Amino acid sequence: MTDLMLFRQDAAGRDVELRGSAVALEVELQRRIEAGMEEMLGIRFLASEYVTGPWHRGRIDTLGLDENNSPVVIEYKKGAESGVLSQAVSYLSWLDSAHHEFEALVKERLGEEVAESVDWRNARMVCIAASFSHHDRVAVQRLRERIDLIRYRVFDGGLLSLMLVDSSPGVPHPGPKRQHRRAPDLPGPDDGVSSRSSFQATPVTAPSSLQALYAELDEGLTAWGEVEVVPLRYYIAYRRMTNLASVVFRPKHEVILLYLSLDPDRIDWEEGFTRDMRGVGHHGTGDVEVRITSAGDLEKAEPLIRMAFQAA
Repeated sequence: MTDLMLFRQDAAGRDVELRGSAVALEVELQRRIEAGMEEMLGIRFLASEYVTGPWHRGRIDTLGLDENNSPVVIEYKKGAESGVLSQAVSYLSWLDSAHHEFEALVKERLGEEVAESVDWRNARMVCIAASFSHHDRVAVQRLRERIDLIRYRVFDGGLLSLMLVDSSPGVPHPGPKRQHRRAPDLPGPDDGVSSRSSFQATPVTAPSSLQALYAELDEGLTAWGEVEVVPLRYYIAYRRMTNLASVVFRPKHEVILLYLSLDPDRIDWEEGFTRDMRGVGHHGTGDVEVRITSAGDLEKAEPLIRMAFQAA
């Protein structure tokens, strides 16, 4: 079964399938996504109908910044895909040439600190359409760009479904070598040891002392279904439509910090193992911190990981 099926119980208690459809106007889909895109896609809104100038001669449906601070271009098609992949490559090309323009927009919308943390290595294209062909999905896997194909359907009662049907992780590009200001309450990659340096071109990897433990954690994070693993500058993100988990290494204390995208109010806290991170600055995304130091901790973390996967 590859298509999403939705059912509602009728008065007799029988399940009746809800028939999904496409929107009447493309702008209806665009406005709805833009109004809730941080909750739906983990992307902060920057601009709508953004004009790319006389050279690229385009108008980007939506510009955003995702939870990993990667630039995002979003394009919508109310029906089946029609040229959206060629648009994706064109707009990502524009993005490569418009770093200062994009960062100025981020500064205006989200502030200077966020603008200075934009990660240019793997800009992202999100294509949202009623359907994609087999050839579209094959093409995405052949492209070097990072592209997500998301299928939408609308249902009676104001219901909207979004399904990630294919995703290409892309090939990271070297970012600009410049100084990034670190927020004062964020620990560095070595537990606060003074390591303020220029942009790190190499994504974070597990230190030798934590490799065996991380291998088991990685298996647990990918055991519940298809998950994209994205190594970033200071953490490794595990994502479906949005990040479900982030992994941060603390080799000085031989601990792995796991941040899960869960509602902290649903958690039974255990001192020294889990921590409520609401309002606490940290690398990665997620408000629930889990400290992993042993196989026993991994076993205790399994129900929380499953909850995060189901919520993603």
